[in-house]
Amino acid sequence: MPPEWFSAFWSSERQWELLLPVVVALILTTLIGLEREAGAKSAGLRTHVLVGVGSAVFMVVSKYGFADLLAQEHIALDPSRVAAQIVSGIGFIGAGLIFVRQDAVRGLTTAATIWLAAAVGSAAGAGLPALAVAATAAHFLVTRGLQPLARATRRRRRDPPTLRLRYTDGQGVLRGVLERCTASGYAVARVAVHRETVTDDGVRLAAVTLRLEGRGDLAGLATQLAELEGVRSAETGAPHPVDADDEEEYEDAR
Repeated sequence: MPPEWFSAFWSSERQWELLLPVVVALILTTLIGLEREAGAKSAGLRTHVLVGVGSAVFMVVSKYGFADLLAQEHIALDPSRVAAQIVSGIGFIGAGLIFVRQDAVRGLTTAATIWLAAAVGSAAGAGLPALAVAATAAHFLVTRGLQPLARATRRRRRDPPTLRLRYTDGQGVLRGVLERCTASGYAVARVAVHRETVTDDGVRLAAVTLRLEGRGDLAGLATQLAELEGVRSAETGAPHPVDADDEEEYEDAR
């Protein structure tokens, strides 16, 4: 037969009441994880649920797990410290989801969603279910509801920075140009090549249009590129209408 304290422990109604915040966190983070799973993100259903449930359990333990110690004199606890440690710990998981590919940062939204799942679990564990539900609703509003607004904003924003180059083909000039653009703080989003021309002395010239992402001194970058060996000309702005008709896109860096 189990000892009396063991039976009393499991028969305590308080124990089962404390499971409710964890169940709330489980349900809400499952909804968040399903949305991420449907989008084939790097962190899906299991990751979000585990983060949310774990955060809720930590909060419940922080609030109620030391009741026997508080009955003693000269002992004081600060439950808010656990919430602060949850934020710090989730930061490491989020950092592991962020990576750089082709000079573009990826995974920021997924890392932020993991952070939000931890916040939902913490709110549920702290006994704030309305706040947890509101945070979950905010997740769907941002990730789904704001997408049309973001697309509309991209369509109306100013033209992206563009460079037009003419250079001697076959000498590896384009590679040096791309490296210089990256060093200047730009990411090359698209490279488009135009028809090659041959000069009277038999030199093959290629013309390309670089569509960039980022901010910086575009005119200064064009000046630097014009000074590179093999570059005949470097100009800013979209291609001329005639050149645009001949444009052949051969690489998309997105």
